[in-house]
Amino acid sequence: MVQVRRTPQHQDNRLLAALAPEDFAFLEPHLTMLDLPRGQIVYEAGETIVHTYFPHDAMVSLVTIMHDGRSVEMATFGCEGLFGLVSAFVTRQSFGRYMVQMRGSASRIELSKMHEAMAARPEIQRLVLRFTEALFAQTLQTVACNAVHSVEVRCCRWILMSQDRAGQSDLPLTHEFLAEMLGVQRSTVSDVARTIQDKGLIRQGRGVITVTDRPGLEAAACECYGIIRQKFQQLLPRTYERD
Repeated sequence: MVQVRRTPQHQDNRLLAALAPEDFAFLEPHLTMLDLPRGQIVYEAGETIVHTYFPHDAMVSLVTIMHDGRSVEMATFGCEGLFGLVSAFVTRQSFGRYMVQMRGSASRIELSKMHEAMAARPEIQRLVLRFTEALFAQTLQTVACNAVHSVEVRCCRWILMSQDRAGQSDLPLTHEFLAEMLGVQRSTVSDVARTIQDKGLIRQGRGVITVTDRPGLEAAACECYGIIRQKFQQLLPRTYERD
């Protein structure tokens, strides 16, 4: 049977869904829907940011590109948040490269309209500030994680975070992509993914990783996963993890 993709709605984004009806009504006329294909670069480093994006089922990574061509992930955005705002309050320039890692849909609004909404509607501003604090906590925890934890437990954390955002067990993750996100060689990711699979936590296919034992994967991940999730749940209840 052919599965028909549901028509996306603006409130598929958890931040937009968390707004009071009157605050969402203020934003809605300025929101447009669009698809984000996998691999699309939404903003390049140094590019002027003109829109704020609210992902639905898409997942977008902010990466930095080193002089030798290597890239490392700095942050990840999905249905729990937004991008194209926090780093654009002053310079309006992208700090790094925003790249779509999982295709899907998103809502977007002109950056100037988003600033107007925050100035006019205090609750919208408060929600954005709460998300900013959660994102900052996630970024700092990830820095610590990358410094002290093994590739295997970091890989488990990344797969869990991807599943939280995608809301499904089958994740379009390649070894090349995971290596880029974790800042390691592809061969290292291949070895680690094989180990995780041998433990019965995931199943690998061509360009797909399927989570087969969610509780086991959580137990195998570092404590950073739980710390980050707890922070989002504290500041933004029901925005980080899908039901």
